[in-house]
Amino acid sequence: MEQWKMTNLHPKLKDVTERIEARSAETRAAYLDLIRSRKPSGFAREKLADGNLAHASAGCAVIDKTQLLGASWPNIGIITAYNDMLSAHAPYEHYPEIIRDAARKVNATAQVAGGVPAMCDGVTQGQEGMELSLFSRDVIALASAVSLSHDMFDGALHLGICDKIVPGLMIAALRFGWLPHVFVPGGPMPSGLPNPEKQRIRQEYALGKVGRDALLKAESESYHSPGTCTFYGTANSNQMLMEVMGLHLPGAAFENPGTPLREALTRASVERAVALTIKRDYTPMGEMIDAKSWVNALVGLMATGGSTNHALHIPAMAASSGYQITLEDFEDVSSVTPLLCRIYPNGPADVNHFQAAGGMSFVMRELLDAGLMNAEAKGVMGPIAEHAKEPWLDGGKLAFRDAPMTSGDLDIVRPVSDPFQAEGGLRMLQGPLGRGVIKVSSVKQDRRVITAPARVFDSQEALKEAFKAGELDRDVVAVVRFQGPAANGMPELHALSPALGALQDKGFRVALVTDGRMSGASGKIPAAIHVGPEAARGGPLARVQDGDVITLDAETGRLDVDIDPTVFEAREPAQFRPNISGQGLGRELFSAFRDNADRPESGGSLFDFFLPGSLRA
Repeated sequence: MEQWKMTNLHPKLKDVTERIEARSAETRAAYLDLIRSRKPSGFAREKLADGNLAHASAGCAVIDKTQLLGASWPNIGIITAYNDMLSAHAPYEHYPEIIRDAARKVNATAQVAGGVPAMCDGVTQGQEGMELSLFSRDVIALASAVSLSHDMFDGALHLGICDKIVPGLMIAALRFGWLPHVFVPGGPMPSGLPNPEKQRIRQEYALGKVGRDALLKAESESYHSPGTCTFYGTANSNQMLMEVMGLHLPGAAFENPGTPLREALTRASVERAVALTIKRDYTPMGEMIDAKSWVNALVGLMATGGSTNHALHIPAMAASSGYQITLEDFEDVSSVTPLLCRIYPNGPADVNHFQAAGGMSFVMRELLDAGLMNAEAKGVMGPIAEHAKEPWLDGGKLAFRDAPMTSGDLDIVRPVSDPFQAEGGLRMLQGPLGRGVIKVSSVKQDRRVITAPARVFDSQEALKEAFKAGELDRDVVAVVRFQGPAANGMPELHALSPALGALQDKGFRVALVTDGRMSGASGKIPAAIHVGPEAARGGPLARVQDGDVITLDAETGRLDVDIDPTVFEAREPAQFRPNISGQGLGRELFSAFRDNADRPESGGSLFDFFLPGSLRA
């Protein structure tokens, strides 16, 4: 810790932190007033009436009921995203038993406060159900709030991993910021079919070279057992964020399920949550997580080449703690943060290979050494510098040791002195077509500037049909519009990756421009995503026509259309025609979300934690 105290934080990161604090002064103050007004004077259930408490303890084991009624031990609430359809969340089935036992051993009780939905983007990619995906984040936040609203709890443990689940849990945890919160991961599945081989077979299927049997075989060999998918998409980017923000125990993210070390980390997470409660070392999450924490999150995202979905999730999560984060913050942090990792889709390795090569402890130590991470930000183990360690079992007991000093594989993770590239993996784009982001960490250098005629689509299905018909066998910028939150819930367009990738592999210069989003696992096609204002709300993409020459320039951050601005503005915008979108599979229940969603660069959220109208479209 002393060595990092003496390291000056990079001046650009200091500037970004200070401007977030200045921009958010009023909203952060209002947030702190809220959580400080709820600061407990004793255990939460002490203020409940006898009838309330009787209901809350009726179903407990006798030992827990005695302590709950006596109010002499802290009580920890468990928010679980368990279901056995998601491989990542299947291991959570037996966690409550482990947690209750671990709590009793440190004189505490634990109860499952509630369950939250957890949908799998892998199951819904390219399907109608994907239109609920982004909004499921806010549903998870709402369900978590209902669970914690019983006001029985002195701290909380959050069991969640995948795409919208961790952000939803985070939003709710921060709104209950007078409590301590610890996030408890489940770990990745063991490595299966190498990711580049999986991608090759997907593209061959798109080209009609192999059949569905070969595709299903490859997919099943990739996703084959309980645990998180092993590519570095949104789920594993979530786990990285929890590490750099100090909401996990150090090194907890990428240990496989079912190992003695995984169970030891889970039990220790319970012990830590108990230790942070009101009558012990009280550490409310809402005060622990501050602007330094959010800038560290941005640094971690850039240094590891994390998911573009976090250009949506980080602003939404930060807003729940009173902070306003903009695309300019992403851009400026990326400009000084070197890319240290090559994990699929940015390289052939998966997260298990990354963990073996040094993992998050190595990355965090490198960033701290270089003044690229604020060591004074706080986590559940204390200053974030204390989180740059790796867990191990010493005689069967959990211990933490210093991060490795060298990378175990320079093709996977590198030191700051020898990065894969000097800047981070995410950049802002802006111009007459709007503002958005692009992930460049896996886009080859010669593909970062694309100029080509536009082909405009109002759905991803229309693009697929044009590809199958051979209509896209040329240089093309595919514009896929009416894919934002207000139109259809902003589904991921990852199902377009095989087609666009196949065109690029044929030698054509190809790019995607969309007001929708791509999967965290997408990458090799230059894609301007989250472009706003979205077309359904009259954004510029509604005026683009077939044949317009578009330039996507990831080097200068420009998104241009080669047409006289006066002519472009005079065009009648295409009108969004929802037809069957919004009906069936429960989509009609989410009309209020579509009508009231925030703009994508502010998170696309239903919630407005700021001053009325301050960030809405």
